[in-house]
Amino acid sequence: MALTKSEREVFLAEPHVAALSVEAEPGRAPLTVPIWYHYTPGGRPWVLTGTESRKLNLIRAAGRFTLMVDEVSPRLQYVSVSGNAVDMVAGTRDDLREMASRYLPPQAVEPYIEMAEKEHGPQTKLYLDPEQWVSLDLGSLGDLPAV
Repeated sequence: MALTKSEREVFLAEPHVAALSVEAEPGRAPLTVPIWYHYTPGGRPWVLTGTESRKLNLIRAAGRFTLMVDEVSPRLQYVSVSGNAVDMVAGTRDDLREMASRYLPPQAVEPYIEMAEKEHGPQTKLYLDPEQWVSLDLGSLGDLPAV
């Protein structure tokens, strides 16, 4: 039921929305927020986030974060990958285009880029150096026993 390395990489390469989790201040639960991500099998996942965002400040302080991606229809499957935050660099318009093209229909990409540059401000491109993987495939939801 755990995915093979190849299966989890193929799954992670699909355009799902991830939940990003990072250690928050002492006495608080981790900050967990939805985020777009990019991944190519064999590479390192990366995200774009506001250069002055709370999540980026927490990632800088913790030095690591987790991405968890799931799919519940038509099957129950997930991949979670944790590791060090590495290679934080200024995000570019090309990075924004690459990310938006992964999630949006072609006609929506340029309008999204224009809005994002105006509304979200400068972005930082941040890579995750994968260290821990957790994955599961419970198969088709139609195959699960009734409760």
